[in-house]
This record gives sequence, C-alpha cells and structure tokens, in this order.
Amino acid sequence: MITVRFWPLSLLGLYNPRKEVVIIFSSLVISKPTKRRRMSNMEFRENIAGWAFLSLNFIGYIMFKLFPIVIALILSFCDWNFISGWAGIKFVGLENYANLFKDEVFLVSMRNTIIYSIGTVPVAIFLSLVMGSILNKHVYYKNVLRLAYYLPNVSSMVAVSVVWMTLFLPSYGPINELLRSIGIANPPRWLHGSSTSLLTIMLLGIWQVLGYNIVIILAGLQGIPESLYESADIDGANVIQKFFKITIPSLSSTLFFLMVISFIRSFQVFTPVQIMTEGGPGYSSSVIVYYIYTTAFQYSNIGYASSMSWVLFFMVFIFTAARTMMNKSNKI
Repeated sequence: MITVRFWPLSLLGLYNPRKEVVIIFSSLVISKPTKRRRMSNMEFRENIAGWAFLSLNFIGYIMFKLFPIVIALILSFCDWNFISGWAGIKFVGLENYANLFKDEVFLVSMRNTIIYSIGTVPVAIFLSLVMGSILNKHVYYKNVLRLAYYLPNVSSMVAVSVVWMTLFLPSYGPINELLRSIGIANPPRWLHGSSTSLLTIMLLGIWQVLGYNIVIILAGLQGIPESLYESADIDGANVIQKFFKITIPSLSSTLFFLMVISFIRSFQVFTPVQIMTEGGPGYSSSVIVYYIYTTAFQYSNIGYASSMSWVLFFMVFIFTAARTMMNKSNKI
C-alpha cells in the first residue's frame, strides 16, 4: 500500500505576500506505511499479570454470584429435595410459581415484607433528614456524633437483635417496666404479640439504618451553597420554608439514592426475624427471605424456595425500575 503526502509551501516559509499567490502543494512524497511495533516481552508479561489479577475477581463473581443465580433460575422450574441428590431433580414447569399464589404463608410473608418496607424506609429517611439538618448547622463535634450515629450500622445484627429482645421482654423488660412506672398497667407484649411483633422489628430496622442515612445526608447537605439560605433569609423565609423549599429539592439525588438502597435492603430483612421472633407468633412477623430460608433449609424444598427467590428479585427490580423512571420524569 502506497501513501501520498502533500506538503504545503506555507509550512516551508515560501509564501510571498506581495504577489498574493500561494502555491498550495509543492512536492509529492511517496512513503510506505510504518509497521506496527511488536510488543516487548516485558509488556507481554505485564499484560498477562494484569489479566491474571483481574481474573481472580471475575472467577469469584462467576462462581459465587452468576452461577448460583442461573442454578436458582433452573431449579425454580423443578421439584427437588437436595437430600435426594442431583438424581432427585424433577422438572415441573411453572407449577412452583402457580403454587406460590395459593400459599397463604407466602402471601402473608409478602404482605409483611411490603408493610415493613413502607413503614421503615420513609420514616427512616425523614428522621435522618431532620437529624442531619440539625447536626449540620446547630451542633458542635459533628464528626464525633456522626461516628456515634453510624455505629449501629456496623454492629453485629445478631448481637443487636439479642439486645432488643431483652429490651422488649413483656414481663420484666426495661421498656415495659418504664411503661408500668408511668401508669400503663397492661403494656404491649411486643415480640410476643401477633399485632406488635412486626412493629417491634420495624422499630429496630429504623434505628439500625438511621446512622447510615445521616452520614449520606450530611454529605449532601455540605454541598448546598449557603447563598441559597442567605437569599431565603433576606426574603423572610422561616426554617420550615427553607427546609421544604431549599433543602429537600437540593437533596433530590441523595434522597433518591437512599430510597432505592433502603427499599432493596428492607425487602431482604432476615436476621431480626430469625433471631427475635422466628416468624411468629404464628406467621405475624414472617417475611419473604425468612420463608425462603425455612422452605429451603428446614423443609429441603429447594425448587419452591428458588421460585420465591425469583419472585423477590422481580419485586425489587420492578420497584427500582419504576422509581428510576419517576426520578427521570421529574428531572425533565
């Protein structure tokens, strides 16, 4: 292959401004294309080392994330008791999914999961927003308080659940002792009452995520220009007006992030239910993840549990997609 190159005279300093004539091309240079440089041995070894380090994470993702997801999808169309081994797998089609909506325990667990999510996420985000706004403006030692509020988020959920079980004991728990001391003769039974067990777990969920939400909201609050609040002060706006007209709109992206993450986490609540109530009394505090756990590892019905897992996945996916579209439509 031959390449033709034209060199302008102006680049060679041959332009004559008096005659106002420019000869555009003065010579024809014919050259062969340069060959691609071969990779050296050192560069080759560096590339191999880089791909080797990346492959560790990639192999781990395939083995512990992608492969179990695909296997769970396949098993959701099967009837399988894992005690019988791989030979006991029986294909049943959509029977597992059809049985889900006839299963009263599954429907109760789904209802409890939705109630838990709706009851904890908005309340936790609102309280975090109020507390974050107060910490951002009117409190000293912000870093110390930020650490103190964040500690529940990194604490062992098993240990926290055991502590809360002790606090809410109906007979001699500190909470009920306090209620009796102020004149309430028959305080709630909390974890031992069918009408209050889920509420108690919701209170724990709100308390546990407050610290994480406050840290994220504080980071967003520090990015709001003070000039906005100064202009509002000049216009005579009060604290509530500034909160709803400046703070919340300026934190829309942060609140959207917290909303999505919090709902995903709330759909996956498991440890407090397992430690504190085991889904009881009855099934009053049973949630989807706990029912998946008992179905798979107590009753050994892996196929049925896999179908519930995929229903949970689609619930989270539909919510996330809907919330994302709502957020985009609000920005237009």
